[in-house]
Amino acid sequence: MTTHHRYAEVDGFQLFYREAGAPDAPVVVLLHGYPTSSFMFRELIPRLADRYRVIAPDLLGFGLSDAPTVEEFDYSFAALADLTGRLLDRLGVTRFTVYVQDYGAPVGWRLLLERPDAVTAVVSQNGNGHEAGFVPEFWAPIWAHGELRTRETEEALRPALGVDAIRWQYTHGVPDPSVVSPDTWHHDAAALARPGNDRVQLALFADYASNVPLYRPVQELLRTRGIPLLAVWGRDDEIFGPAGATALAEAVGGEVRLVDGGHFLLESALDEVTDHVREFLARVTG
Repeated sequence: MTTHHRYAEVDGFQLFYREAGAPDAPVVVLLHGYPTSSFMFRELIPRLADRYRVIAPDLLGFGLSDAPTVEEFDYSFAALADLTGRLLDRLGVTRFTVYVQDYGAPVGWRLLLERPDAVTAVVSQNGNGHEAGFVPEFWAPIWAHGELRTRETEEALRPALGVDAIRWQYTHGVPDPSVVSPDTWHHDAAALARPGNDRVQLALFADYASNVPLYRPVQELLRTRGIPLLAVWGRDDEIFGPAGATALAEAVGGEVRLVDGGHFLLESALDEVTDHVREFLARVTG
């Protein structure tokens, strides 16, 4: 399947997105996490595009989308979700399955809450939607920075912007780390190194706590409307632990598939994840 690489102007910013599949097919929107971009879906997109119109945007500040400074744009997850929704409007997307990972989850949850009639199903791949998912050792400095933004809390998080920390995100929990291409973490590190992007990421770290109050309303909406959910998760993820997948699925009557791997499953278990997602979508979207 051919993947198209496109840009659209939304509120004066250029947003990059990848698109494949028939224009009239059911839509699947892929929302990436930190610190990556739609690049993380480069292999998944053609594996879904035979049946679906697949759209994978780069969030503002990530990948090939514009990355205005914090003086030029007030970064928050609510603002990223608003831009993403406007992009979908621009593309004529009114109903879609949303596939979320990491940062893609709080963007996707906001789209769900704002457009409950638009979302037909949810796939969460290591994208937290329950308080049980947070691994305390990883999240402690992020919570501290969100509670009180000081030079000390900022300096405690700056190592997370470096290539070593990004490499760890890709390789921890992977049975054989040699299967993960170094292209992944070097690609992400180069994008984060753009001038001013460090402050963008620190602003989003500080805002992450704003996502937690969404979890209960999201769970209630998924449960009461009977929106199908699949949580496909790396069982050894040390950022969002598998307890988050199980708790979310139990709260909404969803399904869980735990896969040997860590945070970025598509780099080490692409075939298995693809099989789970295709089987789920075939059942719930027809």
